[in-house]
Amino acid sequence: MCGIVGYIGPKNPVEVLVEGLRRLEYRGYDSAGIAVVDEDGNVAIRRAAGKLRDLEKVIADRPLRGEYGIGHTRWATHGRPTEENAHPHRDCTGRLVVIHNGIIENYLELKHELEALGHRFVTETDTEIVAHALEQRMKETGEGLAEAFRAVLPRLRGIYALVALSADAPRTLVAGRLGPPLVVGLGRGEWFVASDIPAVLSHTKDVVFLDDHETVVITPEGPEFFRTDGTPVPRTPTRIPWDPIMAEKGGYRHFMLKEIHEQARAVRDTLLNRVSVESAEVLLPDLRVQEESLRRAERAVIVACGTSWHAGHVGKFLLEHLARIPVSVDYASEYRYRKPIVGDRVLPIFISQSGETADTLAAQRYARSEGAQTLAICNVRGSMLTREATGTIYTLAGPEIGVASTKAFTSQIVALCLLALKLGRVRGTLDEAEARDFVRHLYHVPVQMERYLVSDGLVREIAKTFCEHRDFLYLGRGVNYPIALEGALKLKEISYIHAEGYPAGEMKHGPIALIDESMPVVALAPHDAVYEKMLANIEEVKARSGVVIAVTDEEDEDLARRADFVILVPKTHPMLAPLLLVLPLQLLAYHIALLRGCDVDQPRNLAKSVTVE
Repeated sequence: MCGIVGYIGPKNPVEVLVEGLRRLEYRGYDSAGIAVVDEDGNVAIRRAAGKLRDLEKVIADRPLRGEYGIGHTRWATHGRPTEENAHPHRDCTGRLVVIHNGIIENYLELKHELEALGHRFVTETDTEIVAHALEQRMKETGEGLAEAFRAVLPRLRGIYALVALSADAPRTLVAGRLGPPLVVGLGRGEWFVASDIPAVLSHTKDVVFLDDHETVVITPEGPEFFRTDGTPVPRTPTRIPWDPIMAEKGGYRHFMLKEIHEQARAVRDTLLNRVSVESAEVLLPDLRVQEESLRRAERAVIVACGTSWHAGHVGKFLLEHLARIPVSVDYASEYRYRKPIVGDRVLPIFISQSGETADTLAAQRYARSEGAQTLAICNVRGSMLTREATGTIYTLAGPEIGVASTKAFTSQIVALCLLALKLGRVRGTLDEAEARDFVRHLYHVPVQMERYLVSDGLVREIAKTFCEHRDFLYLGRGVNYPIALEGALKLKEISYIHAEGYPAGEMKHGPIALIDESMPVVALAPHDAVYEKMLANIEEVKARSGVVIAVTDEEDEDLARRADFVILVPKTHPMLAPLLLVLPLQLLAYHIALLRGCDVDQPRNLAKSVTVE
């Protein structure tokens, strides 16, 4: 989950590296560091425990200059988040440094081997052994940095995105990938390597995503790509359509708040030119799964992690309702370990905002090995998930920087709506009139989102009332039950309050024992087919002195009498209600976290893209 950035070009590398790390800090913020090489071949390193601002203070106190360099922001795995364990890490000579995202599983074995050869280690990290292994290889064989790098990589068990430089290989960066993402930015006379697109987006939109077992050598003449065995690999750059301004806060206090308010735009863009209001015809040019395969599929499985898993549960309701196909939803981290039954009549759907989530990638690889055509739902064109999938439905949310996902979640639901419509029409389970009605409501959702997000005054007041509570319960039914899960997750992630989401009908099977006057209960109660059942569940909460925050889509005296607070969102098609009901839950989590003094964009212990298992 760490952030990596490297630069060769005419600009001040310190400024470029720090700027890049600032755009990658969502990937890890336990410590940070940079290394640059000056014109005399001296390597200078600055590191600091804590967030990037702590590194910037160190650099301000002890300035450094150089011609090229690398930088890193860390999410700790091996070793405490201290300055000593911060990257970059040196070899014994101090002339070679390495940065790393991932886990080297056999680092102790390699460490003992290198110690026997006289190497001395100063950190608790697995990364330091890579610098020493490179030094030893170059010393034994006389190889240059690039050759030694390719020779060392096969000895590493685990996963890695690695970048190295050596003062003895002037103006050269080498990088390699197995698992975590690496992207090479192609500028005008300048070259970048980074963990993610936002680090290079203000400099170039032309990038190459490294594949597993692939390396790159970057010099002032440009990058050259190789397999680990040294075979050259021709690569064509991908043009990223994102505007660099999209990755800035744009006047909002936090990225999360900005991204909550960007949801109308993200939903609109994800729909644009993909479905006709007149005919309900769905056009998904990157789907690439043959209609005959869609038609004869006997069931679907949706595989994802975290918030994407919640979107997948909404997708289950959508696919079963519109396409009448049985759907199961799996955690990606569990999927392949139980040897699931997969074949050519199963449609596996893998959801990931980044397209680089380690568990989701491994799950997709398992499904493909079992003969399935796989479908990805992803926000990043050219990511590993999309390159390995049979077909993709891209969400067009733009860069999402806040660790707690918001606009990616609602865009994923819209992508699942499009897939459900497509399957329903192809399989003949959805007539044209019903499809047109659904599409008409879907196109109206962005306007309804904008209308609701104009004011969040009531949610702010509710946040003030409950920000000191220790526990929350979220209840929903049907397609809105996953929104109860998502609302609880958002509160946990950024405010550190314990919260649980439940199907409302399950409350009597355990959670009701927790309800008292100190337990706020958020009840999702739109006026749908199970509205009266939700009212009964709310009555059960009130009978036990619980406090009810109801979210609904119509003013209703019965609900107003029962609930302590009522939040009103616009009314839509019952299957689209999740897109609107989730908005106040995102805002509630945001404002409670703010009142509690929590770091909204960078909550403790979390990182944006989980690239280690």
